[in-house]
Amino acid sequence: MRKIAILGSTGSIGTQTLEVARENRDVEVLGLAAGNNISLLEEQIREFKPRLAAVWDEDRAKDLRARVADVDVKIVCGMEGLLEVSSMEGTETLVTAIVGMIGIRPTIEAIKAGKDIALANKETLVTAGHIIMPLAKAHQVSILPVDSEHSAIFQCMQGNEGKAVEKILLTASGGPFRGKKEEDLLDIRVEDALKHPNWAMGQKITIDSSTMVNKGLEVIEAKWLFDVDVDKVQVVVQPQSIIHSMVEYVDGAVVAQLGTPDMKLPIQYALYYPKRRYLPGERLDFWSLGRLDFEKPDMDTFYCLELAYRAGREGGTLPTVFNAANELAVQKFLDREIKYLEIMQIIEDCMSVHKNIKDPDLEQILETEEEVYERIESRR
Repeated sequence: MRKIAILGSTGSIGTQTLEVARENRDVEVLGLAAGNNISLLEEQIREFKPRLAAVWDEDRAKDLRARVADVDVKIVCGMEGLLEVSSMEGTETLVTAIVGMIGIRPTIEAIKAGKDIALANKETLVTAGHIIMPLAKAHQVSILPVDSEHSAIFQCMQGNEGKAVEKILLTASGGPFRGKKEEDLLDIRVEDALKHPNWAMGQKITIDSSTMVNKGLEVIEAKWLFDVDVDKVQVVVQPQSIIHSMVEYVDGAVVAQLGTPDMKLPIQYALYYPKRRYLPGERLDFWSLGRLDFEKPDMDTFYCLELAYRAGREGGTLPTVFNAANELAVQKFLDREIKYLEIMQIIEDCMSVHKNIKDPDLEQILETEEEVYERIESRR
């Protein structure tokens, strides 16, 4: 029986993790944490009967306690609640499906408590990879990638030496605006940016995919997960989202992981690694597929991808600036406070004025985040 806890249980990755648990029947969910969707969390509590559940807001926690008063579950809230779920006794794996830098502290606590991490929160490694990876090594816990691309890379590396890797080929769909130029993006609406051609994801990551920021975050994440320089990570646009990523080795061999666009595959692989389990669903039909296309990413129009490479090369607090500026800018776009192209402009502006701190501790990372937010809020 696999015993897990999930941060972000009501989001896209969280709900699909619970689908995997439901289908396999040998995954016990001991802890759940969610943000605002109390109704769905109540349903999850009643079905999976965790010992502990966390929400961010105290008022929502009171509401949830009243709703599940007939269930044997402890309800906690705030950051302390997230930390309690992350380090709770009895779990073997923490699925970090929460969005944003809020995932850093819970991940650290889970590692210190000896939990393996099924990582779907890319911001944790982007901003604090220099802290997380050595800590995981010291506590002898595994960081198992859940992102489809990083899971693909991880799968392609099985049975091969890391030092034999010549290049990581990180695939991208190109998002809903692939092929468009800056003048085509002037009047993009929220509804337009949320129409991803291949994947069903949360709002924030869908916007990030449209700007290519998501791919930039994944480049930096790959640096830490696979211990490579960012310049050894090459982004390849693969519009059908069939090749999830590839690894090129020193002898010229390229190993690829292919499959239909289904996040349950990398989730299940992380939960059961190194074993593979049957997963119901659609299979690739190469006769119907017919062809696979590849393109070079447009780093002129979607220049945040180049900014991500710069942040990854320089390190320090610059990746935090890249990530934090994007987080708030995307939220402002979703709230219809700024235009689409301002997302990229805000990120570039914040990076251009930042004085980088090399090898920052957690406090300096969080302080940098606050400084970025203050700069963005002072724009108007």
